[in-house]
Amino acid sequence: MLKNTALTRWFFFITSLGIISLIMWNTFSFFKRLKENERTKMEIWATAQEDFNKSEQLELSFSQTSLEVIQGNTTTPMISFSPKEGTYIHRNIPDNKIDTPKKRDRLINQFTEEYQPIEVTYEGEVIQIIYFGNSPIINKIKFYPAFLILIMLLFFTAIYFFFKTAKAGEQNKLWAGMAKETAHQIGTPLSSLVGWAEILKTENVNPEYILEIEKDIDRLRTITERFSKVGSVPTMESTDVVAETKSSYDYLKTRTSKLINFSIDVPDTPLIVLLNPQLFSWTIENLVKNGIDAMKGKGDIHIKITTNLKSAFIHISDSGKGINKKDITKIFSPGFTTKKRGWGLGLSLAKRIIEGYHKGRIRVLKSNPGEGTTMEIVLKLIID
Repeated sequence: MLKNTALTRWFFFITSLGIISLIMWNTFSFFKRLKENERTKMEIWATAQEDFNKSEQLELSFSQTSLEVIQGNTTTPMISFSPKEGTYIHRNIPDNKIDTPKKRDRLINQFTEEYQPIEVTYEGEVIQIIYFGNSPIINKIKFYPAFLILIMLLFFTAIYFFFKTAKAGEQNKLWAGMAKETAHQIGTPLSSLVGWAEILKTENVNPEYILEIEKDIDRLRTITERFSKVGSVPTMESTDVVAETKSSYDYLKTRTSKLINFSIDVPDTPLIVLLNPQLFSWTIENLVKNGIDAMKGKGDIHIKITTNLKSAFIHISDSGKGINKKDITKIFSPGFTTKKRGWGLGLSLAKRIIEGYHKGRIRVLKSNPGEGTTMEIVLKLIID
């Protein structure tokens, strides 16, 4: 199936490239023929002008056809110079473009670059030099290849993003399906654990042990809810982000190695934001666990919350190895990881949760190799 899809894409790409190349080649050939026809037309005009001059100088009646040819040039811009009289005559050129010698000379130079001037002779003497340029239709056509290239680039860009989006959509459906199936599979042993916890309450077991087991059961319920929400639009509630952050902090602190020094600095007053508690705590856990991995299981984790009365700023700092500057823009991309083991999904999920669902911002606030990293989450406050 994947092989057929890849072949279809390549066939579509090569066919499109061939069609556009053919159009460009035909356009170039057409433009070249038009220029050749333009010169041929001016050579005929010059011949007619020569015939006209001969008729005048010999005091003969000139050809009616020659006069019609001379008068028939209504499109090609031209300047006719008579060396003997030192005079210039122009046709099909606005007066304001040739009303000064400087403008006229500039136009003559332009025409000379476009076409070789034509000399009209009589008895071996040059009596006229005709400078001519592209007609309006050629000037329009000569930019057509550039527009075609631009269209081609836009076309291939659109194809690229189409396939990229389609691929991302397929991956999202796959991950959503896997997450929901995981939640379903966890549900059965979780129900069994709840039953066993109730049985233990009837036995002579230390109540503190049962309390810790119930905490872990509640945590498993939370994880199951998280996975079941993947691919769905989560319910947002007006929630105190300070309390939710402290709750995640307390849970992580009690279940993390004593080699990790946890600290927290949060306001005493609630900060109300629109939040999905399960997904938000998932984000906090991902960021803290990434920090612990960066410290190789030993160091300092500090969580701080500040506010500017419009937004809440959650900072999660670690004393790990830091992030290379070249990787800072990549860390939120799905699949990107610097770990030997890992799928590179944690930060991409965090970005989707914060920016996609909570309409907030998440970024690397600061990071220096060997000095640690500070991640920042920004959420808009609900102000009464």
